[in-house]
Parts: sequence; structure tokens; C-alpha cells
Amino acid sequence: MSGTRALIAALRERLGAADPAPPRVPMPVVPAPPARVYVPRREPARGDAGGARHTTALLAIGHVGTRYATDVVLQFQAELAVAHEAVAAEVPDGWAADHGFLPLSSRVASHREFLLRPDLGRRLAPDSLQRLRDQAERSPDVQIILADGLSATACVDSGPALCAALAAACQQRGLSVGTPVCARFARVWLEDEIGHEVGAKVAVIVLGERPGLGTGDGLSAYLVHGPQIGKTDGDRNMMSNIHERGTPPPQAAERLAALAAAMIEQGTSGVGLDLARVAGEVERGYRPPQVRQRLVEP
Repeated sequence: MSGTRALIAALRERLGAADPAPPRVPMPVVPAPPARVYVPRREPARGDAGGARHTTALLAIGHVGTRYATDVVLQFQAELAVAHEAVAAEVPDGWAADHGFLPLSSRVASHREFLLRPDLGRRLAPDSLQRLRDQAERSPDVQIILADGLSATACVDSGPALCAALAAACQQRGLSVGTPVCARFARVWLEDEIGHEVGAKVAVIVLGERPGLGTGDGLSAYLVHGPQIGKTDGDRNMMSNIHERGTPPPQAAERLAALAAAMIEQGTSGVGLDLARVAGEVERGYRPPQVRQRLVEP
């Protein structure tokens, strides 16, 4: 044996390597897990059943243990994707003219700039302003404006139908309607400049609203009496959630026409408008039960 190996062997002997191994310690008994299985709660929680049948909001969705069920999470992610896609959408080139609208554009140059610079979306580009002055009808009672807003999807899909129904409802009340225009990259306050330029008594802008979960097709309508630059949100009245699962466009058109007529009659809008005098002119009541659209299957 070499000297090195002899030194290592002597060291092990000194440290007790040759002692017998200690006795084995018995392993403790591990109890079996409790015989409990979590199952999804499919029935609405007590007190939520009535509300869940009348809204597409996430009510009474149940749980699995302390977490949402997998199908609920997948549905949530799918609806969030719908909202993202709606915000990213743009009105195709030439779409407005092809559908009978006078095409206009705000001072925004790109979709990214539209999201970052709301102020530029509130004023018309110089060429669009001149086009409006040259081609739009002057001094109508109501000027209807279709715009993309934050959901070009809603603008393209259901915007023309709502604008047509609104124009017909206004005309039935004896109100004249101006040249239909469609504004690209538009914010709500763009109606002030457009309405002022054509000399309208009331301007109505119908635009895609900020999407919620699964509602990328929702429209909003904002009305203002005596439109001019400098009007504030306190001078406006609005209606949101205009889509088939919210307020259907035909019903929304009747309510918007009633608002426009009331504004002209009372000579004001916004917080100064007496809405009690408008309530009796439109049909109201509870809407029928709503069904939440399934985007994924469990």
C-alpha cells in the first residue's frame, strides 16, 4: 500500500469509520390524504340566480376548490382576446365611401398615434375639413357621425344599421338629417367641430366603445346640442352598450331620436336636459333574459 493510502486509512480509523453503522430509525406512518374531491359548482349561488339570467356579466360562475374552473378561465381568456382584437382593428380604406358615407379623418396619422394622442382625434385633418365644407348638407337638425373610436369592429359591423335606423327615427319626428359622414381615428369630441361646421342643431357621434370582455362589437352614441369646439362632457348625453346582447340598435335608435328631439325642444343638452320629459316618449322596461355567448367548450 502506498504511503498516501496508508495515511487515508489511518485517518478513517481515527474518525471512527470502522465503527458499526447505527441502527435504522423506523419511518413514521404517513396518513393517507383525506377522501375529499372538489367538484365544480354548476348551479348559481344562492341570491345570484336571478341576476345571472339577465346579464352577460361574470356572475355565479362557480369554482373548483379555491380556484376558477378551467372552462371559466378559458372563456375569460377568449373574451379578453376579442377585446384586444377590437381595439387593434382599423376601418378598411374605402369602406366609408362604399357604404354611402362621406369619408373624413382626424389629425391622427396612424393607429398607434390614435391610441397615444387622444387630442389629435378630436379635430379634423385639413383636407377632411375642406371636404366637409364642400360636400356636406348645411343646417340640418341632426348631424349623424359614424366613427371607429376604440372598436372599428363595431363601427364596421353594426354602425351602418344603427345610423340608418337613427336617421329614419329622426325623420319620423320631423327632424332633418344631414349628410352621413364616417370619421376615421375619431374621438368623441370630434362631433363638436363637425356639427359646428355644418351648422347642425344637434350632433350625434356613433362610435365603437371601449371593449369589455367579449363585447368588441359594442357601440356608444354621444349627443350634444349646439355643437362647437369647447363643449365638455357635461354638455353631452350618451348611451352605451348598443349591441344585440345589450340595447339592440333598433331600440337604441328610437331612444336617441327622442333625445335629439328633446334637445332641440329644450334648447340644451347634458346636465341641463330635463330627462323626465323624455322618459315617457320611449319604451322602457326589463330586457329579456340574456345568454352569455360561449367562445370555448369545456
